[in-house]
Amino acid sequence: MQYADQLKNLGTETAFAVSAQARAWAAKGHKVYPFHLGDINLATPENIVDATLKGIRDGKTGYCPSEGILPLREALAHDVGSRRGISFGPENVSVQPGGKPTIGKFIAAVMNPGDEVLYPNPGYPIYESQIEYQGGRAVPYNYVQTDSGFDIDMDKLKASISDNTVAIIYNNYQNPISAESSQEEMEAVAQLAIEHDLWVLTDDAYYEMIYKGEARSIAALPGMKERTVILYTFSKKYAMTGWRVGGSIGPEKIIKIISKLNVNAESCTTHFIQDAMVEALTGDPSGAQSILNTLRDRRDAAVAGLNAINGINIPTPRSTFYLFPNVNEIMARKGYNKIDQLQLGALENANVSFCTRDHFGRPQAGETDFFIRFAYSGISVDDINEGMAQLKSYFESK
Repeated sequence: MQYADQLKNLGTETAFAVSAQARAWAAKGHKVYPFHLGDINLATPENIVDATLKGIRDGKTGYCPSEGILPLREALAHDVGSRRGISFGPENVSVQPGGKPTIGKFIAAVMNPGDEVLYPNPGYPIYESQIEYQGGRAVPYNYVQTDSGFDIDMDKLKASISDNTVAIIYNNYQNPISAESSQEEMEAVAQLAIEHDLWVLTDDAYYEMIYKGEARSIAALPGMKERTVILYTFSKKYAMTGWRVGGSIGPEKIIKIISKLNVNAESCTTHFIQDAMVEALTGDPSGAQSILNTLRDRRDAAVAGLNAINGINIPTPRSTFYLFPNVNEIMARKGYNKIDQLQLGALENANVSFCTRDHFGRPQAGETDFFIRFAYSGISVDDINEGMAQLKSYFESK
């Protein structure tokens, strides 16, 4: 018997490997301070839980339309559109079992084997995995560190476009680096997509995880609505990472293709959860606001804790729940030349677990800086303070 050749191109979400490492260390009796996985240890708002239980009791436990139930598609069209200044209808929405399925289905809809798709690196590793698994060429574009965070390397992005390029994956409010495009940067990315007639997947998983000001969408720029698919997920805003429900929003023709892929992949997203998502979008918003307020407090504690460490200096990001500090000075102090030495050392000496740059796409030739990623969504302020104090002691020792 044989296995499919394309499996060699299938990657994974390597942050889960760090989770296994942290669990093993905790099983030995250690208290682990978990900064590794972008999970949320907060309760889903009660009105959503109540609506879910009602849906189960009302018998909404069978099949439903593969594109999603109409009330939810209407609610998503209104909510996503109104927040971006775009007019959408239910025909522009396909409900998904999470945010992640939109990535693979978008690629399946627009890319032929051998085509090239541009993706952010460092970035969410499933971009790279799905492009290559489906027979495409994953072409990375990069970021440059600035005093205020990170900017897209626009020269690299422009130079990476070829006659074989069919799409750009764009993740504003970015995982893992919390990068946020300026208006000028967003317009430059949009202009490249228009000039080269490219599809755009805008991964908006963190679009509403904004602590100050208003979010901006590339889909709202002139000429972009007809070429952009929005990845939407309920996971972050409503602390629903394990519920697995989201949506693809975009031009009607590609949304029909994505819904056809739904039929082939999972038939439909769970009916009673979809029913509850109508309540999430149209009901009491105070639960979601409370989640955001808690995450803001955690952000402030984590930023303060990292900036108290000699050799680390990071700005306070306006979005997401990640921090991506440069640790060149720490690596030099420790005499390490591989970032996994620091990652394992922090776990075994400070009980602090985090991911590294290497967990977010293959490092590119010429990279010389060292970065680590902290997720503060699954750890309390008290534990953030305790963990950072222990990390400071370890990082500042030789």
